[in-house]
Amino acid sequence: MASLPSASTKPTSVQLGRIHVLKEGSHPPQNGPVVYWMFRDQRLKDNWALSHAVDQANKANVPVAIAFNLFDQFLGAKARQLGFMLKGLRQLQKSIEHTQIPFFLFRGTAEETIPKFLGECKASLLVTDFSPLRQIRKCKDEICKRVSDSVTIHEVDAHNVVPVWVASDKLEYSAKTIRGKVNKLIPEYLIDFPTLQPPNKKWDDATDQFLDWDGLIADVLRNGAEVPEIEWCEPGETAAMEVLMGNKDGFLTKRLKNYSTDRNDPLKPRALSCLSPYLHFGQISAQRCASKARSFRKLNAQGAWEWARKTLMDHASDKREHTYTMEQLEKAQTADPLWNASQLEMVHYGKMHGFMRMYWAKNILEWTKGPKEALEICIYLNDKYEIDGRDPNGYVGCMWSICGVHDQGWRERPVFGKIRYMNYAGCKRKFNVDGYTAYVKRLVGEIKKRKAESPVGQKIKQPRNEQH
Repeated sequence: MASLPSASTKPTSVQLGRIHVLKEGSHPPQNGPVVYWMFRDQRLKDNWALSHAVDQANKANVPVAIAFNLFDQFLGAKARQLGFMLKGLRQLQKSIEHTQIPFFLFRGTAEETIPKFLGECKASLLVTDFSPLRQIRKCKDEICKRVSDSVTIHEVDAHNVVPVWVASDKLEYSAKTIRGKVNKLIPEYLIDFPTLQPPNKKWDDATDQFLDWDGLIADVLRNGAEVPEIEWCEPGETAAMEVLMGNKDGFLTKRLKNYSTDRNDPLKPRALSCLSPYLHFGQISAQRCASKARSFRKLNAQGAWEWARKTLMDHASDKREHTYTMEQLEKAQTADPLWNASQLEMVHYGKMHGFMRMYWAKNILEWTKGPKEALEICIYLNDKYEIDGRDPNGYVGCMWSICGVHDQGWRERPVFGKIRYMNYAGCKRKFNVDGYTAYVKRLVGEIKKRKAESPVGQKIKQPRNEQH
């Protein structure tokens, strides 16, 4: 195996540790092009998977293309999530034109569209980015079976600073057990990105590709109108970098100084980075964020552990003070005004403050029949309404709150067992609870008013007197 680049040097190709060979082709077709199936990392800049695809194409002197598959249904995504994603992709296609790398968009199941495209263009190599979601792993397994024996398939972790399979080869007990492993690898992997090279060979008939973005987006927004778009978060790579580094309100340039003191106060949402939508859709690289932050520092359930499963099952039949149905929870019809406010913030605004997400999830455990139902409801609501829903980080957050993943056992109590407990009184000690509920009430009122005034194609904007 070739040696990996030094942390102090700028690489000319992708580190071998980032690449997994999912399938080794036998006798690749002569002059067969390279296809990058873009899924999780939807960006042109700072994209290890795209860099690897171009690098391999140029070494073989063959053309390279990007393929994206729009699933008809993916984990309940609606207009809120799909509209944000497609508008980002529309910008990406425009940005990539100067590179002479064509962008192909397909609709349907990737298990069918991607192998079909590889066969039509007689591809020799498929490069794909990495996702740990079970559905995507299953999809890739099926693609490996359906493509020609001659096709090689590489998976590149372009999403994490340290590749998942390098960081650890097992399920870690807690955050502190993996933190040391990751920190040791940071000097090796937190390095500069190579400059994306233009392809040596042009794709035939690439200029004939046309995508009716306006029609496609309108169709998706119409079909997913149940959960409307948001407007406070502008999609795309340029907007993502502005949120991180902007001169007006960038997280690192302007807001970082308040992060340590204000990050757990939901009345001060701008103390957080506000990058999660962009990280979820891969419109910004986590490695770029970490690299920029490092430079600024110089300036200023079945997945649960056995102990958690046991304690949750031991207390699954404990009497609950309140129990609510899925419909009641979705409509914020509980006896807790703070929880109701957090649910309404998510439903109408598309984003809930990080501290409130923990409180929100833990109360669902307390108010449902058991941990299994609690986790199902938590994931359903998160995926349906959060702009960054259907994300591995979100699932881990739900598992941390309900199943104690990456946490430790605490003093045993009814319903929760040894799972970390959070309550209303604790929130009152941390921040102005009444102020937060009033803020959400005002926010939701303004959104409903605008929607009533213009019900067709209405987007959710920032409240006039709050910068969220």
